Amino acid sequence: VAISGVTDPYQPIERRLEITRRCLKVLLKFRNPVVIITKNYLIARDVDLLKEMAKYNTIRVFISITTLDKKLAATMEPRTSTPARRLAAIETLSSAGIPTGVLVGPVIPALTDHELIEIIASAARAGATFARYIALRLPFGIKSIFEKWLEVNYPNKKEKVLNRIRSLRGGKLYEANFYDRMKGEGIFSEQIENLFEVACKRAGINIQKPYLTTENFRSSSDKQLTISF
Repeated sequence: VAISGVTDPYQPIERRLEITRRCLKVLLKFRNPVVIITKNYLIARDVDLLKEMAKYNTIRVFISITTLDKKLAATMEPRTSTPARRLAAIETLSSAGIPTGVLVGPVIPALTDHELIEIIASAARAGATFARYIALRLPFGIKSIFEKWLEVNYPNKKEKVLNRIRSLRGGKLYEANFYDRMKGEGIFSEQIENLFEVACKRAGINIQKPYLTTENFRSSSDKQLTISF
């Protein structure tokens, strides 16, 4: 199970509703493997559950860090934890024995790509043991929203950023092809990937994700309902 394939599971309302926490309790009960990706320190609240899941090798956590620039982070991701708090989340989870890595994403060409080495180094110092990255994706209406955001906050960089994104996407702002949409293609894509690999090597961090197991999975004792004809 992947938690946060679309939206962050630790949004502010989670503090009150505890929807993610209740889901984790079910996953722990059946020892079902799960991967969590979040930008928020609130995940540290559930360290008790995650620690138990780690005993059965059924949990892997990615803390997503886009930038270490506090001002840029506040402008770009205003309702998420600060970069410092995200690093603190890595430290809290890893100290508890929970497999924790860093997801550098999205990497925004000509805006945040230069931070890749320092983000990975900082995450490694905090206790991250694995890493991955995702290049910025702009599907559907996100394209116009991002363009407007650049116009308001970085008008002098707007065209450079958009042109660099197009260079990753075959001349377009978005490519839906599964194998290309995460990292892109072309020379700039190769440069980002090479920089990422160098950063991981310097920091002593793994590119390969830890293995999760289903060996401890427990089936429900409830029998499946049958239909009588």
